[in-house]
Amino acid sequence: MKLSPSRLLVAGIVAGAAALPLAQAAHAGPWEPDVPTRIQVPEGNKLFLVAHAVGVQIYPCNATATGFEWGPSTPRADLYDDGGKPIGDHYGGPSWRAKDGSTVVARRKDGVTVDPTAVAWLLLERTSSSAGPDGSRLFPTTFIQRLATAGGIPPAAAECNAETVGDTVEVPYTADYYFWKSKA
Repeated sequence: MKLSPSRLLVAGIVAGAAALPLAQAAHAGPWEPDVPTRIQVPEGNKLFLVAHAVGVQIYPCNATATGFEWGPSTPRADLYDDGGKPIGDHYGGPSWRAKDGSTVVARRKDGVTVDPTAVAWLLLERTSSSAGPDGSRLFPTTFIQRLATAGGIPPAAAECNAETVGDTVEVPYTADYYFWKSKA
């Protein structure tokens, strides 16, 4: 039996659609991001969680020996999964806490400015982690990447002055946090 070109096209579309769930199942986890070399996670680690952050970067206006400047930021953000369900929060340290109470604290390893209107993309390395009373979701974390940032940069330097010293400013930001653990 010879198939017409339109039947061949329909058969190809059906076969392709049937294969898509198999390809997705074979991957079985979040997709690894394409990032600049400086913030790539070292070999031997695998991505296990992606969290979408919505919050603020908090900047203090400080007096210095040479004048005034915005100090380092402190984050405060809620974390969500791909479906918009709350899964934890992010706060100073920098620290992340999952709904099960598990936490991870990290330090900046490197960063790159991808968009001058947004906070930098970062590679952070775990300094400590702990299980929570209801689980250990973040306990195995080895590295965290902050990517796809929007907003969060400090106000203009001139806005930190003798009249505003001691004030803090909260600047809205969003970011995606990629959590990695050892493959071993």
